[in-house]
Amino acid sequence: MLVSAKEMLTKAKAGHYAVGQFNINNLEWTKAVLLTAQELNSPVILGVSEGAGKYMCGYKTVVGMVNGMLEELNITVPVALHLDHGSYEGAKKCIEAGFSSVMFDGSHYPIEENIEKTKELVSICNEKGLSIEAEVGSIGGEEDGVIGKGECADPNECKQIADLGVTMLAAGIGNIHGKYPANWEGLSFETLDAVQQKTGDMPLVLHGGTGIPEDMIKQAISLGVAKINVNTECQLSFAAATRKYVEAGKDLEGKGFDPRKLLAPGFEAIKATVKEKMELFGSVNKAN
Repeated sequence: MLVSAKEMLTKAKAGHYAVGQFNINNLEWTKAVLLTAQELNSPVILGVSEGAGKYMCGYKTVVGMVNGMLEELNITVPVALHLDHGSYEGAKKCIEAGFSSVMFDGSHYPIEENIEKTKELVSICNEKGLSIEAEVGSIGGEEDGVIGKGECADPNECKQIADLGVTMLAAGIGNIHGKYPANWEGLSFETLDAVQQKTGDMPLVLHGGTGIPEDMIKQAISLGVAKINVNTECQLSFAAATRKYVEAGKDLEGKGFDPRKLLAPGFEAIKATVKEKMELFGSVNKAN
């Protein structure tokens, strides 16, 4: 059964580890992430961007697939299904479709409007027992067409949003989506520290987990990051394994063209990436 991300993130923040949000793109992705979480006894958050939701035929389709898998695969670890970088309308649609968690990204609105819309969604989520993530200061790079350059959030604005009763807060600390450029300046731990001082026990979220060096990930966790989002890295490992299979001509041998065979190496590659991240984030064996 899907659960809100509140309890798993409160525990993670108190225990100084982080729960991974792994974005799902199709059946292979979903199955790989769920099986790895179960094998490692780790809580997990399945992230769905609005673009991926559209690609997978809408939020109801996603909810149906995930709920079916939880049952068929006997998944007993806590699993949250979370809308990633949701618009105001998108968040409402996901709440209706049966998601257990949503992110409302109002970072591009003036702070007053971000506050107003966040407030309204917080009250709907509280009523239905869902967790809600808000964002202050845009995250750089490109995510479904939204481009930002990796700004740092204003700690006072973070406090204003945190005080509205959101479950978790994504604060820009110089992180970006996608591959990091060679001239990237790294994470601003000064900003993160200031944000945590203002927001106390609130679990903080680090977007753009792909390509951040391990020591920076660990330092971010020590400063209150309890949720780390990973998407690009799984896509890259899936693509590399699929390329290798095709380039080796395996799809031309026997029934090698069967999608179950053709996509199997990519599926295993996603599992390996998720395992590596869960170990790095410290969430292994934290499901109970």
